[in-house]
Amino acid sequence: MVFAHDTEVALQAAVKIADSALEPDTLTTVADLDRIWDAFGYTGRHDRTQAELDAVRAVRPRLRALLTADRDEAVELVNQTLSEARAVPQLVRHGDVDWHIHGVDGQAPLATRILVETAMAMIDVIRADEMSRLAVCADDTCRGVVLDLSRNRSKRFCSPTCGNRNAVAAYRTRHR
Repeated sequence: MVFAHDTEVALQAAVKIADSALEPDTLTTVADLDRIWDAFGYTGRHDRTQAELDAVRAVRPRLRALLTADRDEAVELVNQTLSEARAVPQLVRHGDVDWHIHGVDGQAPLATRILVETAMAMIDVIRADEMSRLAVCADDTCRGVVLDLSRNRSKRFCSPTCGNRNAVAAYRTRHR
């Protein structure tokens, strides 16, 4: 494990949410947001409204900017996010999850919690000087964010689809 569990989950969720803005948009309904909520174990306030969905959709560019920034830019974005949210990190434990950090109260709007959790996770990435774990997909036709949690830092593609497409193209080029 490269990072603590809550850091990895926050980064995975941020990548999923940021990439949902790519074509085709995969975060268009409250049900889509519910699936993200369930998949990444969010807790606290969840209004399940169009307004909440719109707010989460609106933070996707900020998530992408944070995930694809260089280290110094990421520091600025993290500090700005935490300041805007008036984050007061606290250790919490709930459900099956042992002690971990929440940056804002569980009753803060979901979009705010997503931004702050991502910023808190990025603190670990920045402090460990592991920014190379985040990149843009190596597929020329894709702009997806890659989160590489592998031991050997070999992940280049955001999905098996992009990886397979490039493997097939390379195979065809070799056999021409």
